[in-house]
Amino acid sequence: MSEDDSHPSHATPPQTDPDREGRHVSGAPWRNFYGRFKGKTLKPNQERYLDEDLPRLSPGPVGWEENPRREPLDLERVFGNRDIWLEIGFGGGEHLVHQAERNPDVGIIGAEPYINGIAMLLGKLRQSEAANVRVHPGDARDLMDVIPAATVSRAFLLYPDPWPKARHHRRRFVTQDHLAPLARVLKPGAIFRVATDIPDYVRQTLEEVPKAGFEWLADGPQDWRQPWQDWISTRYEQKALREGRRPHYLTFRRSG
Repeated sequence: MSEDDSHPSHATPPQTDPDREGRHVSGAPWRNFYGRFKGKTLKPNQERYLDEDLPRLSPGPVGWEENPRREPLDLERVFGNRDIWLEIGFGGGEHLVHQAERNPDVGIIGAEPYINGIAMLLGKLRQSEAANVRVHPGDARDLMDVIPAATVSRAFLLYPDPWPKARHHRRRFVTQDHLAPLARVLKPGAIFRVATDIPDYVRQTLEEVPKAGFEWLADGPQDWRQPWQDWISTRYEQKALREGRRPHYLTFRRSG
């Protein structure tokens, strides 16, 4: 979904000097990074967006260095009484800005470690009137550590990195290591949307997401073949369609 047609990634950078229990000296759990942090050289205006805009769009202290006790974020202070939505790996930010503009009464948090994608999102936000977005420039797992339980009303996982080789499937987001923290932060009845064009990713999603406490909301093929009514087709989806891959739109509801 990013501008260079790469998949968004969802992991942290490798940390140095772990202790014998596999933790960073800050106390952070050891979390390997398998994606990219930076691609093409940033333009001067993108560097300016990062310097000027990113700090004020923080949802609060997320990183282990700034929040080693993993104190929950005060999202009521950030968003008031709005419903909160979460986008995991927002790529270039097309979908996130689209939803923010359509839903000004909702607070949306996006997590993305790819710095070029973050810069693209900030550029889009400068052209938008949306004022209901917060950005975590890093691992969604770190963010989910500090989001209070049963807080998020809707979550999005859109065209995540497919890690096509079988030995890499454990790196996918749709594993219990990722889905359990997501389930913790979602309210009972919250909606979780997954879009992918990779058939094997569909299979793993349908196997793993229900195990984490979700119900798949589908009565027939049109429920996963047709995009959601409020969908905006992203750059990555357009590439998938050009190359003959069929998108799947999977909707789940948090049980409980």
